[in-house]
Parts: sequence; structure tokens; C-alpha cells
Amino acid sequence: MTRSISILGATGSVGSSTLDLIRRNRDAWKVVALTANCSASELAKLAIEFSAEIAVVGDEACLGDLREALGASGIAAAGGASALVEAAARPADVIVAAIVGCAGLRPTMAAIERGGSVALANKEALVSAGDVMTAAVAQHGATLLPVDSEHNAIFQCLQGNRIEDVRRITLTASGGPFRTKSQAALDAATPKQAVAHPNWDMGAKISVDSATMMNKGLELIEAHHLFPVGLSKLDIVVHPQSVIHSMVEYRDGSTLAQLGPSDMRVPIASALAWPERMDTPMSPLDLPALGTLTFEAPDETRFPATRVAREAAEAGGGAPCVLNAANEIAVARFLADGCKFTDIVTINETVLERHSDDPAPQSLDDVMMLDEKARASARAVLETI
Repeated sequence: MTRSISILGATGSVGSSTLDLIRRNRDAWKVVALTANCSASELAKLAIEFSAEIAVVGDEACLGDLREALGASGIAAAGGASALVEAAARPADVIVAAIVGCAGLRPTMAAIERGGSVALANKEALVSAGDVMTAAVAQHGATLLPVDSEHNAIFQCLQGNRIEDVRRITLTASGGPFRTKSQAALDAATPKQAVAHPNWDMGAKISVDSATMMNKGLELIEAHHLFPVGLSKLDIVVHPQSVIHSMVEYRDGSTLAQLGPSDMRVPIASALAWPERMDTPMSPLDLPALGTLTFEAPDETRFPATRVAREAAEAGGGAPCVLNAANEIAVARFLADGCKFTDIVTINETVLERHSDDPAPQSLDDVMMLDEKARASARAVLETI
């Protein structure tokens, strides 16, 4: 049976991996909408290859290039923030929400309000607007299928079990490229070093988040909304091999773990095929070749981001939104050689303190307003460095 799919963020790493899976089983999928921020020629090429109904660029200035690249294909083209929302609201069996950052909030909400299945790869949706988004999921009867490897692993380990029987959920972290580095090396770390992840092929922003461990802190906040067991039952462990993606321990002492290669096509396939399974091109896991799997406690002295994220989750309200916004600004400045690697988390903590008395967002508009305020604060803090 052919299923329909739209991919928000089609030219990014998650979008590319999703399209690779569809390419291998073309008869099973009908592509409705593909979107990108710009990348007009690449988006047009994909839209033509997969016979999409519409291609959308978030940057309206790129719309002319997109139309030119689509030529006489007959594929509709649109541009701008409202066009992204309209694309997300189009009928489809699955919407893959993979737009990076807060630019993906309104399209993700539109997909949720559609009431179908949303394969969620935009972690900012639940980090910045977790209470608002989960309320919309309940109101519209949507199904959130986590695509992040850690959350998808937890999702798989929970299948057939009751959330009430969970004793502990453990998210695994690779530790990033600086896991064994000294504090002096962290102070001198360059963007090129920070984006060189040892296991995963990810975009620059997410790679830096992995290097600071903020990625894992944000994932902890996301897990708090996806799997309501309470923050006290959410742990993080460093697992350098990235073979075990997360674990769930039950009250009888049993621990279930999901293992797999460090390739996003595995969790994406799990979300696309749910509640069934689908083929992927991945080789079988060779445990004898791996030899040893190791685990370490997080070092929150050298990598305080996980502590800061947990404190933001505990504070609740708008704190996670503030943290995410400040982190995006700080990471962007670091990638532009505008601050030190170790400044990133310091900036985040400073901005969190400045907004500690802000009221909790009650709507997506509130979230977006707080996000902008926190970004402005982060820029102001950066001017003092």
C-alpha cells in the first residue's frame, strides 16, 4: 500500500536520510511536499526526482531561483514562512518535521494540528514549546513518532510495556570529539574541531551541541515531555561507541536497550514504518567485531551543559525556551569565530539568569516572543565578551 509523506527540511541530514530510504522503496511512497530554507537548485532536483506536488523555500528571496530550477516540471513552488506552514498542513500519512531550530516551530505545530502522524526530528519543538506542543497533540489526536536516535530507542524499548512500570530511562551520549580533552584544550577548541564528530554525520550546529554536551541536555528536556516518568527517572551516561542508543529499566530489574549502527536511517525507518518494520541498507550489527562497549558518568565540570539543561527543565516555564534560544545564538557566534567554545554554556547560564522571572508561555505566540527576547539577551551578553 502506497503511503503519502511530506518532509519539512528535505535538504538537511535527516531529510536526506529519509529520502534515501524512500528512494530504495519508491513504490511504497508518494511525496507530497518537500521544503528547505533556500538551497533552491538542490530542492528542485529532489522535488523532480520524487515527483513532489509542491516544493517550498522558507526564504522567500529564493523563490525565483526555485521556480527557475523547477522549469516545466509542473511542480508547484512557494516561499516564505506562511508557505512552510501551509505545506505542513497538507494531507499526508506522515509528516517528517526536520527543520532545524525555532524556524521549525510553526510548521511542526501545523503538522500536529493536522492530527496525523508526525515524525519529529526538530527537538526545539519540545524543548522550547513542550507544554504547548504536547497539549496540541492531545487536543488534535496527533501521533508523535520520535526520530532522534535516543528518543526513538526509548520509544522502541517501551513497546508492549507500561510507562508506570519504568524505574529509569537512560539516554546515552557519545561524549563528542572532546570527551578526553583537557580543560585547556576545550578553551582553545576551534569550530573545525568541534564539528568533527567521531561517530555521527550531522550538521554544524548539532555537532557543536554534541561537543558541548548541550545536545544531550536538550534531549533530556525533550525526553521529559515525550516520556512522562519525571525528571528524577531520567539519566545520562556517556557511551563512546554509540552502539546502544538508550535504555529503559523496569521495576522488576530488567533493562531493555536498543542497539544499532550510528546511522540516522535506522531511527527514521523505525518512525516511518511504525507500527511495523521496513528494510534499510544497514549491515547487521557485528558484536564480536565491536569487542567492547564502555560507559562513563558525564563529567559536568568540563561539560556543564547537561547540568544547566536539567536545571532549566526543573525550573520549567519558559526556562527551556530561553536556554535553547541562547544556545542557538552562542553556537552561531562560536562557528563564526566570535567567541570561545567554553563561552557557549557560560552565555546560556547568564541569559537563563536574566530571564528567571519571565512568565511561562501559554501559546506558541508566547514561545516565539520569549525566544526573540532570549536571543536579544544572548546577543547583548556576547557584546560583553
